[in-house]
Amino acid sequence: MPGEQSRTSRAKDRTDLDRGSDWRDVVTKERTQAPGLELSRGRSQPLGSRATPDGVNFSIYSEYATGVELLLFSSHDATQPDHVIAFDPAVNKSFHFWHGHVTGLGPGQIYAYRVDGPTDTATTGFRFNRNKVLIDPYALGNVNTLWDRQSAVGPQDNVATSMRCVVIDPHDYDWEGDQPLNIPLADTVIYETHVRGLTHSPTSNTQNPGTFLGVIEKIPYLKSLGVTAVELLPIYDFDEQQVLRIGPDGKPLHNYWGYDPYGYFAPQSAYCTSPELGNHLREFRDMVKALHRAGLEVILDVVYNHTSEGNENGPVISFKGLANEAYYHLYPPDKRYYMDYSGTGNTLNANHPLVTKKIIESLEYWVTEHHVDGFRFDLGSVLSRGPDGAEMAVPPSLWGIELSQVLSDTKLIAEAWDAGGLYEVGRFPGKRWCQWNGPYRDDIRRFVKGDPGLVGAVATRIGGSVDLFGPEEELPTNSINFLTCHDGFTLNDLVSYDAKHNEANGENNRDGSDDNKSWNCGVEGPTDDPGVEDLRQRQVKNFAAILLLSRGVPMILGGDEFRRTQNGNNNAYCQDSDLSWFDWGLADKNADIVGFFSRMIDFRKRFATLRAPQFFDGNRVNDRGLPEVTWHGTELGAPGWNDPNGAALAFTLAGFGDDPDLHVILNMCHLPLEFELPVIGGRQWFRAVDTAQLSPNDIAEPGAESPVTQPRYPAGARSVAVLISQPLTTSRKGRG
Repeated sequence: MPGEQSRTSRAKDRTDLDRGSDWRDVVTKERTQAPGLELSRGRSQPLGSRATPDGVNFSIYSEYATGVELLLFSSHDATQPDHVIAFDPAVNKSFHFWHGHVTGLGPGQIYAYRVDGPTDTATTGFRFNRNKVLIDPYALGNVNTLWDRQSAVGPQDNVATSMRCVVIDPHDYDWEGDQPLNIPLADTVIYETHVRGLTHSPTSNTQNPGTFLGVIEKIPYLKSLGVTAVELLPIYDFDEQQVLRIGPDGKPLHNYWGYDPYGYFAPQSAYCTSPELGNHLREFRDMVKALHRAGLEVILDVVYNHTSEGNENGPVISFKGLANEAYYHLYPPDKRYYMDYSGTGNTLNANHPLVTKKIIESLEYWVTEHHVDGFRFDLGSVLSRGPDGAEMAVPPSLWGIELSQVLSDTKLIAEAWDAGGLYEVGRFPGKRWCQWNGPYRDDIRRFVKGDPGLVGAVATRIGGSVDLFGPEEELPTNSINFLTCHDGFTLNDLVSYDAKHNEANGENNRDGSDDNKSWNCGVEGPTDDPGVEDLRQRQVKNFAAILLLSRGVPMILGGDEFRRTQNGNNNAYCQDSDLSWFDWGLADKNADIVGFFSRMIDFRKRFATLRAPQFFDGNRVNDRGLPEVTWHGTELGAPGWNDPNGAALAFTLAGFGDDPDLHVILNMCHLPLEFELPVIGGRQWFRAVDTAQLSPNDIAEPGAESPVTQPRYPAGARSVAVLISQPLTTSRKGRG
């Protein structure tokens, strides 16, 4: 029959096209509603908008849509589209993809979609609404000039206040030979920071505050500190205009951290110096290139667990209007509601094939087109949940990321838990994944503040957490050791507050964790008491020393090295203000702390035993017969593993090759203690670090260590000391 033959021919054309033939080989000559523009069949892959020599190819996923219209705008602030191009489902649809090639367009074109289809939120979860203008999930840039979030809620048409996308050619950039640095995990020291917060304060003295270019201006500082990687809080497009609530001071509170994305392929344009469309890609790449030139890797904090669309009362921006039933975990008895494993209203259905595809292609895009070195996955355990919400033994998304050839040299870091109670530290799927080590944070915090009976747990954490990562045959480098991060107290506040003080967030201090394992050293908040201040200085150094003496990958919260404070706020997600911005005046005021951090990082780099990527091996000895590690208390060989009152620990690390032996003393008791020192034939101990000493005697420069001539070392109360061994004949220039 003629009709049957026609359908067969179209099916053959689609099959040939999806196998890779050029879109211009399979076209329809039908004219569109747009004079001067011609719609041809185009290609289903890749998704998004792609400039071609004579136009642009558009493709989106929407399995159950009944109609798709491409809206073309003459400018970013045009309230109505100039052209509306309807995709013909008989021509411009292949399987689940709607696509078309439009001649006469190019980079800079502003576009969006209207998508029609059934609405049955309770049974199927479909939320099609032709009145809502949708952005492209694969857009490389988005425009929010006219955006009004509230207009995207409800049934009304929101074209005049919608977001739009922009066609961008990602290949139009000169990388000048930039290549990945591929710094080994064992040699990595991560600095976590926020693009805006790093330089937005006038105290930063930058020409481009709060931007990607502002980060470039702080590279000399980062380089001098000695870190090897900068981990940036989310830089994917998020709704910085969203008003969360009105604060106690009457001013609106906005999304500051950025953990609320709507675009996974577009850098946040608010972090650019110019509103010019496409500029955000260039400035982001300029930052990456500059960091690489300085020997610093770039790690992005990514949010593949939820989106900015929120729950059933949230706006329709993109995913809800295209394929709500595919993108999100919906409540099975009534699919108008969303399962909330993220704590933010919705949860991405990461192991749906469509979403898995989007996640992996997004990551690969950032690596290939933006030279990103690694990713930290916010609430990464969401990616372990199957379509029914249950934990999967072999989640396709996580294994797809791990096995991707494009991502094979990329650092992968998981926050291995979620807000729904799934906790996977030490058993996160895959072998390559590094994991934020929550037990490390908690045990070291408790130990340093003086909780007794923890020496066994502390020894395990310092050794790389074999209890967590050993059973899965992983390594210390699977552990991201941290004491503070963006979420919680800064290090200064950890030693200055017993309780959170989040009143500025406008939630009556109900938000944020109540279990901080902090100690204020005797006074809550700022004080002029010199004794309290000296103790806080020492505690900050104690934390830094232990972190950088531990096996695993250390992460430092930006600003901790100069005692940045948030005035006791441990949940500053909505504080785009002085409360969160770096006060660079503190870097001058606390230059001795900055110097201590810098020299401790250098100390770690100089001694391979501190960076060894294996767990301690009791059978490994050096050429002097010294075991790789020997544990002690105040007496040699008596660490007091089962002492419920124990608050002191010491250990000796054997040096291999040209490295000296190290002896570490951790006295977290409120009293000074004397520690027996091991005797190593033909060698003498020299003091390299002692946090009980005032700066600059707290840490010596290489070659200026002080000799230790007595058989016992007097360790001050609440202090860390590190000794290094050298042959007796070695001449030192250190102080006595």
